[in-house]
Amino acid sequence: MKHRGRHRRRRRGRALRATLAGTALALTAAATLISTSQAAGGDNPGSLTRVTSAAETAKLRLHEDLTDHRALDALTRAMGGAVDVHGVLSSADRTMRDLSACDAAETAALPVRPTATRAYCWDHGDATTPQWVPRSVTTSGDAEADGLWGPDRVILSGWTHQDRPGGPAAERGFARVAFVDADDPYRLAYRWVLLAAPRDGGQNFTAVRTGLSGMVWYRDKLFVTARDSLLVFDLHRILRANVDSTAIGRVDGGYAADGYQYVLPTVGSYRLTGGPCSAADDHGVPCFTTLSLDRTTVPASLVASESPRPGGSGRTARVWRYAFSTAPGRAGLLATDAHGDVRATEAYETAAAGVQGVLSHRREGAVRTDWYVDRAPSVGGRHGTLWRQTTSGAQTATCAADGTHACWGRHTASLSYWRETGELWTLTEGAASGDGSGPADGRVLYAVPLDAVDDALK
Repeated sequence: MKHRGRHRRRRRGRALRATLAGTALALTAAATLISTSQAAGGDNPGSLTRVTSAAETAKLRLHEDLTDHRALDALTRAMGGAVDVHGVLSSADRTMRDLSACDAAETAALPVRPTATRAYCWDHGDATTPQWVPRSVTTSGDAEADGLWGPDRVILSGWTHQDRPGGPAAERGFARVAFVDADDPYRLAYRWVLLAAPRDGGQNFTAVRTGLSGMVWYRDKLFVTARDSLLVFDLHRILRANVDSTAIGRVDGGYAADGYQYVLPTVGSYRLTGGPCSAADDHGVPCFTTLSLDRTTVPASLVASESPRPGGSGRTARVWRYAFSTAPGRAGLLATDAHGDVRATEAYETAAAGVQGVLSHRREGAVRTDWYVDRAPSVGGRHGTLWRQTTSGAQTATCAADGTHACWGRHTASLSYWRETGELWTLTEGAASGDGSGPADGRVLYAVPLDAVDDALK
């Protein structure tokens, strides 16, 4: 894929960073309206413990299974050829609201400390639906080092369908991705793309059903979680449905996708080889919870975590990484051995139970890697806690005179670092209200400078 010149990119990057300073002032003012009296800090998880046992690291091993390219080519031809990301963005039919148009619940979901420099709220229909829940985020800052995909800055947000009263039960578990045009920081617009899987040798497709709690875009590949496996998609293979129907797949007159205009079919998967995963066993085969990208390793690596269910045998969770391949013809795929297996290159245990997001990052010249762990709020708390852990200890922000540490966003999920701008991106799920009528807390997509996160820890 061709990109524009480096000088223009630098000018755009400087212009984008310049907009953040002014926006930060407004967000700082908004954050002062958030009550910290409702927040309750969690216990300090302490240092990370390295997992070195071969028997333990074997539980993290994956096996690669790529879809036959002939089936993918057949489906692409049958649906009239592929659509590129820019084409999807050009057809964006929903606009995100900036902070001034967010309601009180949405504003209250923002972190207390450090404060966000950018924040956006979804179209009203998506912001209030009880049927769909936002679970993950990744950006073109993950995909390419310069932060651009072709001519565009892009944010991808993964959502999962949850059957609620009055909703279509047949759609339970469906997964869709918001392709957000982020070129203009004052006006973000997006379009939905339904995740799908080819079938019948590429003559048809069906909907993918997954919790989509983690997602990473690297090179032209998109990785998403599917409990005991990772699904892989190719951003060069976005396809267009030509029949507006609630059906999915081949229909009279062409192809339909439950009313969506675009579908993204799987091109492969990575399955945990140790058998079914267990969220109740802290030392069994882990269930994938969240993903992120680390560009500070050589080669770049896919970071993963689990989040054991309350009542498990202990209070620890594992965080680990897999290396991306550098072999010719395998751009964006994981590094495999001769048997198609993928082994974790590094793994740790953390006492930060309830992990909602994880990010590893090593600053230039540093000898250690910092692991940022987004921990769900404890009982009675509304805000979460963002911990920075190493093998030496853990730190987090303090956001009130009484020493509370629940300073992060409410019900946040997923972390993604945009190196070009130095921003840490996340989103809030907006936990559903008791009667199922809609989210009780706001759904907001926001960014915080990673430097500000570290400064808050001091």
